[in-house]
Amino acid sequence: MNESGAKRKLGSVDAAAILKLLPHRYPFLLIDRVIDMDGDRSATGIKNVTANEPYFQGHFPGNPVMPGVLLIEGMAQTAGALCMSHLDEFEEPPLVYFMAIDKVRFRRPVVPGDTIHYHVQKMRHRGRVWRFKARALVDGALVAEAEVSAVIVEP
Repeated sequence: MNESGAKRKLGSVDAAAILKLLPHRYPFLLIDRVIDMDGDRSATGIKNVTANEPYFQGHFPGNPVMPGVLLIEGMAQTAGALCMSHLDEFEEPPLVYFMAIDKVRFRRPVVPGDTIHYHVQKMRHRGRVWRFKARALVDGALVAEAEVSAVIVEP
């Protein structure tokens, strides 16, 4: 519900729409869809982790663990998709560059078969600079968290 007591309409975007919002492409696109988009305030990105992911070949053979830096990237891509969905029309997706990554904590490994829910919440937005609090959960358990700041630039 919003301040007036009316129920908020939550949006979502599928894989095809994400490709229009973000410049990332496979194998570096790390979200499959975005749900529960509440204006530009918050959203949840979803990533289904499979054994086919290219990074599992070397991280680590016989004990596949998703690299923590990719969890942070998934958080940032979720935040980026949320930001981009509220910009004016654009021909090509603008680039989104990290400015800062703070208060990072990894709680447990993410492995093939897990489904990650990236919960992002806007902390602040000034011009083309955004800051989000982000959490990654698997089966409701916190696996990673961070605060990420990014700037949107024209390609």
